[in-house]
Amino acid sequence: MVIREDPRGCVLAVWLQPRASKNEITGVHGESLRIRITAPPVEGRANKALSSFLGEIFGVGPAAVEILSGHTGRRKKVLIRGVGVGEARRLMKLTEQ
Repeated sequence: MVIREDPRGCVLAVWLQPRASKNEITGVHGESLRIRITAPPVEGRANKALSSFLGEIFGVGPAAVEILSGHTGRRKKVLIRGVGVGEARRLMKLTEQ
């Protein structure tokens, strides 16, 4: 389940790699979307950076990106409000090219 429909938007299963050289979506890790973030995993910095990064990709503000589970781990469920599954897939393909 990399991405699924939700009444509020779509939910992404994310495998987060903090302290990367750049912010990027690198593909699929198991059943999660693998995302690399430059921020360190301390004091919520990686989560904030993830929210900002996904907000930029999906054209929504960071407030429209909510981490539903996995606040302290690498595996996360992330809600993107107002973005459907089809649009999310299209936007992610554009960023991976």
